[in-house]
Amino acid sequence: MPTAAQFLEEQLLLEHSKPQAQRLANWIGHDSDRLAALLSVFLDENYRLSQRAAWVISAIADKTPWLLEPWLPKMVSKMREPGVHDAVKRNVVRVLQDMAIPDSVLDDLADACFTFLADPQEAVAIRVFSMSVLEKICQKVPELKPELCLILEEHLPHGTAGFQSRARKILRRLNV
Repeated sequence: MPTAAQFLEEQLLLEHSKPQAQRLANWIGHDSDRLAALLSVFLDENYRLSQRAAWVISAIADKTPWLLEPWLPKMVSKMREPGVHDAVKRNVVRVLQDMAIPDSVLDDLADACFTFLADPQEAVAIRVFSMSVLEKICQKVPELKPELCLILEEHLPHGTAGFQSRARKILRRLNV
């Protein structure tokens, strides 16, 4: 009988789709051992498995984000690895834009999100989700507001419509 990690690896390689990610998230449910198995696959060095596991993590976060809280330091660390797949970065910052951000990851997360946001070569979704995460961080660390506003204003004219829309909304909220 395969271990939970082996089962997950097999299923992740079998099919890469939203329904499959949802099925695996449902299979994990509230089971901490299955979640640990998923995170071990996500944190492993296998590029494809990390990418696909990130989608399952995102599906879990939609229903039970509190289950991921103990894993946030490792997730933030993973998205900061050089050469990590965009799906890993995108899904981690997507998850974090809707979660309470613990102090244990605040500094690393702020640094990563500022790096993502300031890089015009970074995927738009990663930059947009990073904006939202940084807005949340600014609620805890207001000294970062001027830096966030400066980067948003600098990149606003060259951003996509989605980037510009989110940036304008965040600038309005920050400048109030």
